[in-house]
Amino acid sequence: MDIGSLPGIIITGIIAGIVATAFMTLFLEAVTKSGLAHADMVKAIGSMVTKSLHNAFKTGIVIHFAWGTFFGICYAFILAAFNVRAIAYTAAIGGSIGFVHGFAVSLMLVVVVAEHHPMEKFRNPGLEVAVAHFIAHCIYGLAAGLMVGLLGY
Repeated sequence: MDIGSLPGIIITGIIAGIVATAFMTLFLEAVTKSGLAHADMVKAIGSMVTKSLHNAFKTGIVIHFAWGTFFGICYAFILAAFNVRAIAYTAAIGGSIGFVHGFAVSLMLVVVVAEHHPMEKFRNPGLEVAVAHFIAHCIYGLAAGLMVGLLGY
């Protein structure tokens, strides 16, 4: 990784993170609307702060996109560190990172977050919610990797 490309990596990571978070959020919204699982991550995150559904979406969307942007930068740094530039490889490696990221988040969601969530609605997520979040993070990684490949660094 060339230190001169640091601003490019950060800018690419920010854009990749925003786009990937949007795809992830749309997927989770579709899962929730379909009735397959109550996977509304934005309201779950927001209500952890607000302790109610009042303003949970606004608070959650800001937090969700802030973390998504942070992780986009992390993904861009990882891809740059390995000097991966081909779009197929950046997408595949991004998806692989998302697989690991999704596994860790899903485990934390079921084991840690649900137990301590202030709202009963989010305390028993179940396997279907964990699977939805796992898939969503794989989508995030794939989209982030694809964006890094398309934009370069």
